[in-house]
Amino acid sequence: MPAPVRTAVFPVAGRGTRFLPATKAMPKEMLPIVDKPLVQYAVEEAIAAGVTRLVFVTGSSKRAIEDHFDRDPELERALSSGGKNDLLEVVRAILPRGVSCVYIRQGEPLGLGHAVLCARPAVGDEPFYVHLPDDLIRAPTGCLAQLGEHYARHGSSVIAVQEVPAARTRDYGIVAVDGDYRLQQIVEKPAPEAAPSRLAVVGRYLLRPRIFDILESTGSGAGGEIQLTDGIARLLKEEPVYALPFVGRRYDCGSKLGYLEATVDYAMDDPAIREPLRAHLQTYR
Repeated sequence: MPAPVRTAVFPVAGRGTRFLPATKAMPKEMLPIVDKPLVQYAVEEAIAAGVTRLVFVTGSSKRAIEDHFDRDPELERALSSGGKNDLLEVVRAILPRGVSCVYIRQGEPLGLGHAVLCARPAVGDEPFYVHLPDDLIRAPTGCLAQLGEHYARHGSSVIAVQEVPAARTRDYGIVAVDGDYRLQQIVEKPAPEAAPSRLAVVGRYLLRPRIFDILESTGSGAGGEIQLTDGIARLLKEEPVYALPFVGRRYDCGSKLGYLEATVDYAMDDPAIREPLRAHLQTYR
């Protein structure tokens, strides 16, 4: 049985232009879903999958992410002296003991493949997760844990997929698979008439370290960037790569609609605000 995957890479260097001006000074990954930022949901999913090393590939104006996962003794003292012990425990639990953070700067926005390659010194020669915080997935078992279970059985790279409408294929990497969901082809953002299927790659990957060597020699692809999709297309010619139709509800929090849907659905789980929120939403009928 393969060793458990202990490292997760979070490519968080993007500027989040679809949420300007909110993201002018605040990383898009710090946008809150109720009372937790997107990046914290991502980290919690990784930790639930057994991860103990968090690698953030950052850009300029991303210091708030590092601050969020750092200790804040002044805040903790204020909460303690004010008797707000519940909030104190919430703050201390943001980064559990035994979990470490590594921050690597992506000097230029050269694509997702380049961001993953930047993480190589921290990952080393081990399999690792890639988690895009924009894709919030709500599931009884976290999506990364689902990938980890698949890897434990097969020992191969595996990527999360879901079926999308034909008209949306140009927004995603699209895969063709055999009967065992082993990848036969992966194409970056094909037009509907050229798409090999409607199975779209979403923001969760479990990759074997061979991908680093491949990305080193992968040239620019769509948009003039180093595409992770192109690297995976080369990887599957050398070793098995699988697709996993994950169980759960995905919210595209890189879009305003997806972000608002997630906010409402997560808020409805909070017993303190569920009924007042429901009453407010009913006024829109």
